Amino acid sequence: MHRSVAQLRPLAPSSRLRLAPVLSAARHNHQNASTTSSGSAGSSANADPAVNGARTTHFGFKTVPEEQKESLVRNVFESVASSYDVMNDAMSLGVHRLWKDDFVARLKPGARGPQRCIDVAGGTGDIALRILDFAREKYADRETSVDVVDINGEMLKEGYKRFKKTMYHNTPQIAFKEANAQSMPEAEFPSNTYDLYTIAFGIRNCTSVPDVLKEAYRVLKPGGTFACLEFSRVNNPLLSTLYDQYSFSIIPILGTLLAGDRESYQYLVESIRRFPPQPEFARMIADAGFATGAMHEGKGGAWTDLWGGIASIHTGVKL
Repeated sequence: MHRSVAQLRPLAPSSRLRLAPVLSAARHNHQNASTTSSGSAGSSANADPAVNGARTTHFGFKTVPEEQKESLVRNVFESVASSYDVMNDAMSLGVHRLWKDDFVARLKPGARGPQRCIDVAGGTGDIALRILDFAREKYADRETSVDVVDINGEMLKEGYKRFKKTMYHNTPQIAFKEANAQSMPEAEFPSNTYDLYTIAFGIRNCTSVPDVLKEAYRVLKPGGTFACLEFSRVNNPLLSTLYDQYSFSIIPILGTLLAGDRESYQYLVESIRRFPPQPEFARMIADAGFATGAMHEGKGGAWTDLWGGIASIHTGVKL
């Protein structure tokens, strides 16, 4: 069952420390891990095969029991919640703000009248705020609403604080709900409810991407749109090499300097490399039942690359 903002649990002080043993063990040669994941990309999105009878999945470059990943990821985001925008600035050189603007502009919320939207893994509220601002500024729409859903209470608290500074605070246009993207309770998130489902830089942290897609399909109305913005696979060899060097050499250092937290930033870099490449993720969206474009990038395609594939936008429509 989801919880409202007033019920969100406090940050556990030791959460950052609990990451160290797992992440330290995960620090092997990232090029080898990239080769492995590209050869078996499906395991990066689904549960890995059972080991000693227990189903496993990835946590960055580390293989962990499936039931542990959720708490490990929660610890990461509890650790970085207060510096989440700084984290994304570090991981994208600040360009994530432009990507998010582009992401929302392509969706044109409010263009066809008021919409009911759900932004999943959207705890800090930056996508929700963009949706509401776009609808209001472009279409004079003050009825479009967004339910912000996140599994992490600390992230939702940051979003709630952000919205207290806006005109949308304490209006029916915004709500914050704590729930798991893989299994949102039917009573609180009925089937065929939303016109637009967004998830930005969050789906790669989920234990089962297919389960997330299944839930997205369930809660959307027929004709509703699924839209995902996520760090992705760089296709240009030179850009890929430069990006890898920056990611693995600079970003963890920035994590130490900006947030006093190298381990969480190390995980976030590794999680990007374990996420499926664009064609495979597009097929997963189609397999969940969504109508997508053709299986290629660009006009008429299932996805659009941003900055050479550092990030990509995927969309699908529920039939």
